[in-house]
Amino acid sequence: MTATNPLAALLAEKPFLLADGATGTSLFAMGLEAGEAPELWNEAKPENITKLHQDFVDAGADIILTNTFGGTRHRLKLHHAQDRVHELNRKAAEIARAVADKAPRKVIVAGSVGPTGELLVPLGAMTYDDAVSAFVEQIEGLKAGGADVAWIETMSSPEEIRAAAEAATKVGMPFVYTGSFDTAGKTMMGLHPRDIHGVAGDIGAGPLAVGANCGVGASDILSSLLDMTGADPSATVVVKGNCGIPEFRGSEIYYSGTPPLMAEYARLARDAGARIIGGCCGTSCEHLAAMRVALDAHEKRERPTLETIVEKIGPLRNKTADESAAAPGRERGGRRRG
Repeated sequence: MTATNPLAALLAEKPFLLADGATGTSLFAMGLEAGEAPELWNEAKPENITKLHQDFVDAGADIILTNTFGGTRHRLKLHHAQDRVHELNRKAAEIARAVADKAPRKVIVAGSVGPTGELLVPLGAMTYDDAVSAFVEQIEGLKAGGADVAWIETMSSPEEIRAAAEAATKVGMPFVYTGSFDTAGKTMMGLHPRDIHGVAGDIGAGPLAVGANCGVGASDILSSLLDMTGADPSATVVVKGNCGIPEFRGSEIYYSGTPPLMAEYARLARDAGARIIGGCCGTSCEHLAAMRVALDAHEKRERPTLETIVEKIGPLRNKTADESAAAPGRERGGRRRG
């Protein structure tokens, strides 16, 4: 399965791949209201989703993520759409597939699979089997719509990553998974970046890639990247960081990252060993275009230190995972990618 997968083939062909930017931020700019489910736009406003993907392909993305981050029955239930899981995911994949298929180069369609928002037993009520079942339902829709790979992202719980990976394997889809190291350098459920490799390596054929997305800022995710590539230099690692630092200005969230800053983030990510580099919250097609130009012209430098990252990108917002062994966790509500 893995040998013929389009993502594996493209990774074998190119030294790095550029993944897309923010879904949520881009859709809010198109008029999505706070509290509205982006997934419902796959049917209500497909032209907006097509534009989202097209803009990122035009900016140079090799991988586009479907508009399905909250596409499980648990998330869609909040919008009374839990009985539409298959059709909304299938439609999202079809929209992305149509954009990818007419691109002038090979573009991978990654089926975005976000957390359910539920806690697994014993911390919550959701059993492991329930989680697998919910993810199977979502990934079947993504596969039916033409997605190339299940892209499991913004995860906190190793058990939930495993459930999604098992679901992908049951459906016959290769998978990628990324954690969000947003709590003192670890995930909210205590996963250290260096331990990401072992989370689901024994499921099916194992992941095509692992890594980090979202989190708290570009410097912090690069710190996590150093931990991940240091632990396994041979692994294919993904980094999809937020566009600088999120700041509230009144009721609006503003991201501090400029295109030049995100270009430098992309270069540092490449130097630190990432093979798949993209942006998360706040990352527009303008940011992504700057990252594409920077990466295409980049000659790999020596592996950066944390000091180099801070000097070029700015200070860490969090303690690193190794500093924070005794740090108290922060409570975080469920969040939406982008």
